[in-house]
Amino acid sequence: MLAFVSLVAVVLLVLLQLTRLGFLIRSTIPDRPRRRMFIASVSFLISFVGIRILVHLVVSHEGHLQWVVVRGHHIHHLVWGILILLLVGYGWLLDLGRSHTPLSIFFSRLMAVGYGVGAALTLDEFALWLDLQPDAYWSSTGRLSIDAVIIFGALLGVGMWGAPFFRGLQRMWSKRAHFRKGLGRLSSLIRLVRLLRPRKAPRSPRHSAP
Repeated sequence: MLAFVSLVAVVLLVLLQLTRLGFLIRSTIPDRPRRRMFIASVSFLISFVGIRILVHLVVSHEGHLQWVVVRGHHIHHLVWGILILLLVGYGWLLDLGRSHTPLSIFFSRLMAVGYGVGAALTLDEFALWLDLQPDAYWSSTGRLSIDAVIIFGALLGVGMWGAPFFRGLQRMWSKRAHFRKGLGRLSSLIRLVRLLRPRKAPRSPRHSAP
């Protein structure tokens, strides 16, 4: 579980730092708190759905996935979520990600991704907050409805905070489509000009006089 959320965090940070998506988010969502909310919502949604799938595989005994057990104690992923949220809170106390330097922007994105991942790990085991019995995790008959509400809320947050980003993404793809269409028309015009261009008659070979 921890390896999965770590992979999610690394992939999101690589996309934000080394691709055009990071620039597009900054240009379409200039407000930094709203930008953080969007990144946190995306990381929460991806992490929560992935954790649900992994938990289902472990419970159904599919594959080689097992619970993390240390000295006979089952370490719930709720624990990892709390630790990550504590680290994110400590990072905010240190004012990480407050300025506009490249390193500060990286820390700002790291804090937002970490918050989304930690919240997903913690809220996935919400049934254990008040009842620490392991069976309480699956005993509730309304587990599916709770998952549906959480996923819907995450999608709503992604759409609300990232609306300018999705509009910018649509404009970028439409510009690429127009550019490719223009290149296609240009290449067709060049081929047409080549076909209509008059060709020189082939020269007959000259014969020397006897």
